[in-house]
Amino acid sequence: MKNKEPLILVVVVAFTLLTYWLVEPYAHSVMHKHVDSENFAYADLAPISKTGNAANGKELTMGAGGCTGCHSITKEGIVAGMDPVTAAQSYGVNPPDLSEAGVVYDAKFLANLIKNPAHALKVEHKFDAAKGQMHPMVAFYGAGGDIDQEVADMVAYLQSIAVSKEQLTPKMAYENACGRCHEMRYENWTQLGTKPSFKFEKDSLAYDIQVLEYQAALTAYMGKLPPDLSMYFRSRNEHFLSTFIENPQAHLAGTAMPRVGVTADAAHKVIEHMADAADTKRHERASVGMNVMWYILIFAIFAFLWKRSVWKDLH
Repeated sequence: MKNKEPLILVVVVAFTLLTYWLVEPYAHSVMHKHVDSENFAYADLAPISKTGNAANGKELTMGAGGCTGCHSITKEGIVAGMDPVTAAQSYGVNPPDLSEAGVVYDAKFLANLIKNPAHALKVEHKFDAAKGQMHPMVAFYGAGGDIDQEVADMVAYLQSIAVSKEQLTPKMAYENACGRCHEMRYENWTQLGTKPSFKFEKDSLAYDIQVLEYQAALTAYMGKLPPDLSMYFRSRNEHFLSTFIENPQAHLAGTAMPRVGVTADAAHKVIEHMADAADTKRHERASVGMNVMWYILIFAIFAFLWKRSVWKDLH
């Protein structure tokens, strides 16, 4: 009986190449198509045409703008009107604290968000005002003056109370932009915030119940529970994450995930926090690797000098 192993090898190689050259490209081009970055320019949104006045913006934000009816501003000592679970049950998700909104979110995005939330968030397919499907965030229709000036003033106020771009940490960027929908268990982060250390198990369970109630409201609002992002950096490349944050619809048309509207810097810091969560030793490993390279270099120099010393009389 002739040896069939070469024939079997040829068949295996042929099917392997077929899989690689046909199935794999299809998976990347169709199932995970390439999306070009828009550089966080938000070109579809109207630019801010006025120079904002922060003092007037504060009055609007606290008063006629109605922002503090739903949002907390902890920097100004303003707490939310509802606890996070009740807010999620009312709006679908807990409205964000506005203390750092001015540095996390793009100014043009904020202005358009104030005037037309569904459009700015790119969820008009889900919230069609013509069909009576109103977005939970109420649009600002003006306080009796120039609405464009009023919106510019509110944006200027939010920017004035926020930390600087340099002071914004990756963790702060993640918690503001993503943390109300996505948990990160490896960082002990829930949609309600960092889970505290409890003395009694009953208190820990009570907290977990609150998280589950929040997640139930979020699931009903989004259609499914947004994924835990602890290991997402390992399963997706940085370009995918950046473009997905920038415009989820470009990757998943019809998705319920809104456009986040962050700046390019804030997006970079969100991804940096995801990278830290997925690989907690990456900075330490990089430091150790550099020290090892220096050790090898110094060792090689001494080895070369020792070799010259030992062999100098033999040449």
